[in-house]
Amino acid sequence: MILIIDDDIAVRTSLLLLLRQEGFEASAAGTPEQAMEAISQTRPGLILLDLNFSNRTTGEEGMALLDRIKTFDHTIPVILITGWGSIELAVQGMKLGAADFITKPWSNDALLQSVRTVLALQDKKPVRGLTRKQLDKDYDFRQIIGEDPAMLQVLETIGRVAATDASVLITGESGTGKELVAEAIHQNSRRKQRPFVKVNLGGISASLFESEMFGHVRGAFTDARFDRTGRFELANKGTIFLDETGDLEPSSQVKLLRVLQDRTYEVLGSSRTKTVDVRVVCATNKNLHQMVADGSFREDLLYRINLITIHLPALRERPGDIPLLVNHFIRNLREIYNRPALTVSKEALKWLQSLSLPGNIRQLKNLTERTMLVHNADVLEIGHFSGQLELSPAAKGQLQLPGVGTITLEDLEVEMIRKAMAFHQNKIARAAAALGLTRSALYRRLEKYNIPYDEAAD
Repeated sequence: MILIIDDDIAVRTSLLLLLRQEGFEASAAGTPEQAMEAISQTRPGLILLDLNFSNRTTGEEGMALLDRIKTFDHTIPVILITGWGSIELAVQGMKLGAADFITKPWSNDALLQSVRTVLALQDKKPVRGLTRKQLDKDYDFRQIIGEDPAMLQVLETIGRVAATDASVLITGESGTGKELVAEAIHQNSRRKQRPFVKVNLGGISASLFESEMFGHVRGAFTDARFDRTGRFELANKGTIFLDETGDLEPSSQVKLLRVLQDRTYEVLGSSRTKTVDVRVVCATNKNLHQMVADGSFREDLLYRINLITIHLPALRERPGDIPLLVNHFIRNLREIYNRPALTVSKEALKWLQSLSLPGNIRQLKNLTERTMLVHNADVLEIGHFSGQLELSPAAKGQLQLPGVGTITLEDLEVEMIRKAMAFHQNKIARAAAALGLTRSALYRRLEKYNIPYDEAAD
């Protein structure tokens, strides 16, 4: 049963009709007293609550009613309905325990998607004590290596939320595998046959944000010689993965919030509004809550993207998975470099488990591949790895930066890109991984700095 609470009979009637047409059982209440009576008599599975109750527009009555509902039964999910200008109020409601919020005038599709998502999450409760074998029976986690209890909990959460349309925020240090988790969410969802579009927000300037994300028409600006399809349109019916969300500039945060909130956008240079049906997965290695406190990240955007938060543990917090990861890398390297006898000694595996590896999985993979390339031995020992550890980009205590004022940040970036390209013999995918970039982000930088490259070498 879904309970609609709104003093406006037109809103109640409209929502009742919409929900019943979609097969939901629904009822309505016009006053707080009627609402509490209905809740006490028949516990609803979901409540739609208008914050601007009665003729007052402060939202105080709606917030007070939300507090009464949560005091009576904190497990009942509540979706808030508010005007765009009252999103700050809706965020306060989320802090009080509301599951989601939608703005007026709402899109029926967006509202129904929110309803289905919240109800689906209620049905999918966490299951403790699952083994990797059990999880692999039900889900496709082939690309994620790990059996540590913390990782099993991550996999359980992925499996539980993947089938919903809930927005997911993936947090964790650089190199912990956030992109792989995003792909696993998509691969285990009902959208898996649809596009999975990856966007590195850290590589998009504010001036290019609209063109990159929403597309543009020919003539929209000076260099717009052709129409361009935006990332959201490419991801329609599928999943869009927004990496490095914490690097998004303030002006771009507002534009992103709009499309996530309304599921509508306008192509740059066109006045026609387009709608999009997309699952949003974000990732960051930054503390967004601290950024909100500092005023550098919008609080309303944070609450829009983190209906579910998945935190990936650092590799040093799950050392038992290091041998599994190294052996996985070795299996791939045997095939790539035609070294069928290649292996790692038990002593070396134990030694690797003792390392802090601040660069996490990315650093471990880089270290393993470089050690294999430098040494022709079939069995890699501690000495082989230790000699390469000092060259590791993320080796603790090895990062020596030039003095302030001796080089610009742009010059430093150019130099690092040139070194990565030379080290990996112009192979874009490997150079991008070593730099912590996506291929598309590296391509943009190569073009920006006029660094020559050969696509055929990749």
